[in-house]
Amino acid sequence: MSPTGTLVRSGDRVRATGRPGAAPRRPHRQPRPAQPRHRSGPTHAIFGRRLRVLRILLVVVLIAVVARLVDLQVLRSPHYQRLAAAELSVTVADPGLRGDIYDRNGSVLAISVPTKTVVADDFQIAHPLREAAVLSPLLGVPSATLATELHQRSGYVKLATQVPASVGTKLATDNLPGITLLDSSERVDPDGSLAGPLLGQVHATGAGASGVEYKYNGLLTGHSGTQTILESPVGVDLPQGAALTRSAGRNGTGLELTLDQPLQYFTEGALGKEIVASNATSGMAIVMDTRTGDILAMASLVAGNNGLGLVPGTSSPVSEAPENLAVSKAFEPGSVFKLVTFSAALGDGVITPQSTFTVPDQIQLDGSTFHDAEPHPVEQLSATQILALSSNIGTSEVAQRLGEARLLAQVPKLGFGQVSALDLPGESPGVLAGTAQWEPTNYVSLPIGQVDAVTALQLVDAYNALANGGVFVQPRLVRATIAPDGTVHAAPAASRHRIFSPSIDAEMMKMFEQVVAYGTGTQAAVPGYTVIGKTGTAQIPAPGGASYIPGAFMGTFVGAAPAQNPVLSAVVVLDRPTPVYGGAVAAPVFSQIMSYALHRYGIPGNGSTASQVTTSNPNPA
Repeated sequence: MSPTGTLVRSGDRVRATGRPGAAPRRPHRQPRPAQPRHRSGPTHAIFGRRLRVLRILLVVVLIAVVARLVDLQVLRSPHYQRLAAAELSVTVADPGLRGDIYDRNGSVLAISVPTKTVVADDFQIAHPLREAAVLSPLLGVPSATLATELHQRSGYVKLATQVPASVGTKLATDNLPGITLLDSSERVDPDGSLAGPLLGQVHATGAGASGVEYKYNGLLTGHSGTQTILESPVGVDLPQGAALTRSAGRNGTGLELTLDQPLQYFTEGALGKEIVASNATSGMAIVMDTRTGDILAMASLVAGNNGLGLVPGTSSPVSEAPENLAVSKAFEPGSVFKLVTFSAALGDGVITPQSTFTVPDQIQLDGSTFHDAEPHPVEQLSATQILALSSNIGTSEVAQRLGEARLLAQVPKLGFGQVSALDLPGESPGVLAGTAQWEPTNYVSLPIGQVDAVTALQLVDAYNALANGGVFVQPRLVRATIAPDGTVHAAPAASRHRIFSPSIDAEMMKMFEQVVAYGTGTQAAVPGYTVIGKTGTAQIPAPGGASYIPGAFMGTFVGAAPAQNPVLSAVVVLDRPTPVYGGAVAAPVFSQIMSYALHRYGIPGNGSTASQVTTSNPNPA
């Protein structure tokens, strides 16, 4: 035993200690080999079941997810695509353009041009002043005005309408936040206001408001379609945004009118100059194709700058009338109405062109005095001379031979008192006196055109029948329709019916030649051509019709040429001219218009004039 250790025995165990005073050490034991732990049977079974359940649940969840994905991506994909597209899709109009209007030669009288309407959603505009500055030069609207509109906070502000398509393209490329472009169109008349009262106007909505535009609105109006496009919340078309759906619009049907643009221009110029020269308040003129009834020109003008637009070529302002006076204005016609009396008297055999009458300068009838325009001695005049010299007293004597019933019956036979086949907006049927309104003084007043009221169109229709061998041809304004694909469909010919026998018509033609040859209508003569026609000068009734306006007259001339084979008929009417006589103011305009038209259409002249009979002129009307 070493001196540093002590052997201690304690029972059967011996424990060695180290150094004196050191703690006793625990004897070293060999480690036991690890023994595997064994779970009990029930615990292991529970764990296995739980694992299987978990696996099943995972499979079920996976199947559910896959099923949901199939439902969303395959089965219900179209539905959700529609819902998604609806969030960004916008349905906009795809308007069909209004049909164009042409003259008989294919010249454009009215056409629709695609434009844009600029709309702002001011809630989406963060910098109104900045956007106003950009928009101002493009829209032609002051920047301050646009800035005020963009501050309204209404969500929809119409900034400009009828913006040219080129400007719309520029705005689209600028991608201005909150700015949307809507398709629209603008009605444009390339010739300005030419034939404006006849062609008419369109509303801001694009619908016809008057004239031809209103009459044929159903044909001219295009049918709008729609297209749905993808658009960002700020109103910008998305790059991939081809139209989701499209229902194409269809353009309206175009019209080819019977009007001749150059003749219309000349007619308006000649009429406008006479309005200025005679200080008339307004004027009307119509030119018609004798055979077809085609209206080649129809002018309605007013003095001053208070109509649809100024007529060029006049020294003082003359404008297109606000309405189509040639069909809407009913007036007492004066001596041009003597066609009624003489056609009825010749047709019934009451007179012949050579029948002689004793004609004083005035007569008494039912307590009233009637006289010719100028004093003259008692004369022996033939029926032809009475007509040529426009004797009111002589015409009254013819009417009294004819009688009330036959005189009244002749008026509607010539187309008076009824709307024409044109049936234009505002067209007046006129005003006729019937049996109930007959008075003894009407034997003078009615035959000389101071009872019934007629329109300029009715006058040219009646005289056109005279020029057409006694056959009344309804006026026609539409020559053809033009389908959206450009197909041209000719319009039906005008209806016709006979009102004078050929023999009576031939006699009247010779009588009405004398009016221009030596009577009141000499200023209507056209060099190189014979002309038939009649002058008219009529007082204008005061409101209420009980009296006449002092010094106010309507001056008229209506006729046709060439007399041997009439091709064109025309009427000219001036309201309140000075001088007042139709032979002095309307006849010269007729001569100018007819001369231009005959040469324009290459109508050969005859180089002669009707035989003249010299006598006094009791009535310069």
